[in-house]
Amino acid sequence: MDKIKTKKNKAVKRRSEISYHLMVFPGLFFLILFSYIPMVGVLMAFQDFVPAKGLFGSEFVGLKHFDYMIHLPDIGKIIRNTMVIALGKMLFGMVIAIAFAILLNEIRMKFMKKTIQTIVYLPHFLSWVVLASVVTNLFGLDGSVNQLISSIGFDKINFLGSSKVFPWLIVGTDVWKEFGYSSVVYLAAITAIDPGLHEAATMDGASWWKRVWNVTIPGMLPIILLMTAMNLTSILSAGFDQIYNLYSPIVYETGDVLDTYVYRIGLVGRQYSFGAAVGLCRSIVGMVLLLSANALTKKLTDQKIF
Repeated sequence: MDKIKTKKNKAVKRRSEISYHLMVFPGLFFLILFSYIPMVGVLMAFQDFVPAKGLFGSEFVGLKHFDYMIHLPDIGKIIRNTMVIALGKMLFGMVIAIAFAILLNEIRMKFMKKTIQTIVYLPHFLSWVVLASVVTNLFGLDGSVNQLISSIGFDKINFLGSSKVFPWLIVGTDVWKEFGYSSVVYLAAITAIDPGLHEAATMDGASWWKRVWNVTIPGMLPIILLMTAMNLTSILSAGFDQIYNLYSPIVYETGDVLDTYVYRIGLVGRQYSFGAAVGLCRSIVGMVLLLSANALTKKLTDQKIF
């Protein structure tokens, strides 16, 4: 009787879950269609791909394109540029977003708090195709920023044409665009901290800074580690759309990253197999970093990303 009852309960449970499976199915279908099926294209990295012959008609050449990539004279510089810009975005973006979330949490007027949060959150939804013209108008040689600099007696700075300044411009404008979005996550983590901890620290005579350092930041640590781990997957992707819309051959020395290089060589130069090989290496590095970050997060906080 117990076995029959258990089977009936399982059958009822399966029927009750059908609606949930149907809700998940459209998203799962498009995930498979646009993310998993195109992974067959990885074969191009091991071929001399010719579009006329197709994916399964092109000649297989093994690791030829990977060997070519390793021995490219510019590959070291491109990887360095990619990591410098990506790490700069990640570190400065995280620090500013955390600081902003902590300060925003101190505002007690709900209307003011929501207004400020909305204002800094909006740039996240703007495309770099639009923002590139804004950045160009602001930081060009005749832009508003240079006019202000020259008005106080200093020489103009070629933000978009200087190899030394361009990476800082890329990092700074990306942080400005994205820190509002990240701060929402950190603000949610702050609100989840037990208020009693702050009250106890206040009663013990802790200053505002000590409460932030000893209560707020430790309480945010799991979310900080989670966001850092998620960002590590894009360490070799410094933001194609932003850099492509802002850079020029003058700043290739410090502004050319893997994504823009693959675009120029793989699509514009029609070296599809070489572009696929570089993209595959980047994806493998991202996967290794994600798995490592997952293990490290589990060790430090007893929580996992997946």
